[in-house]
Parts: sequence; C-alpha cells; structure tokens
Amino acid sequence: MITAIVLIKTNVDRIPEIAETIAALDGVSEVYSVSGAFDLVAMIRVRAHDDLADVIPGQVNKVPGVEHTETHIAFRTYSKVDLDAAFALGLDE
Repeated sequence: MITAIVLIKTNVDRIPEIAETIAALDGVSEVYSVSGAFDLVAMIRVRAHDDLADVIPGQVNKVPGVEHTETHIAFRTYSKVDLDAAFALGLDE
C-alpha cells in the first residue's frame, strides 16, 4: 500500500464542500481541515505508485476550488495503534 499526504490550498469560502468532494474520491481515505499555510490535508492510499497519478493530478487537482497541492509520499508508517497490535499478538489477558 502506497500512502501519500496531500496538502491542499483551496478557495476558503468553499472548504467544507471541497473537502467532502475530495473525501468521496476513490483512493482518498481521509480529509482534514487544518490551520496554517494549507486548508486541507488528504490521505491517499493506493496499491501502486502509478495509481497516485490517477488520484492526485487526475482527480484531486481537478476538483473546483482546489488552487494548489503539495504531495508527500510516506516511506514507513509508525502508529501507536499498529505497534500496540503487533506487540499484543499471541498474548492472552
């Protein structure tokens, strides 16, 4: 699974509508409204790198109101939930 974090600058008057549209796209697992230089952060999860082109420039960037995106590809995932589950394997309470 390939994970990309996409920072999105939008038309601020339409953030909720744009966020909902992006969240409904295939490959988008979550969209967060955030403070700072960007308005939204989208988590993209796809099977192959080539699929990123279908989702990000192919769909996210074409959503009306999206003005600019910056994409970061995740190398590894570190999550307390994942780590807790891994260490709990085979343990009975």
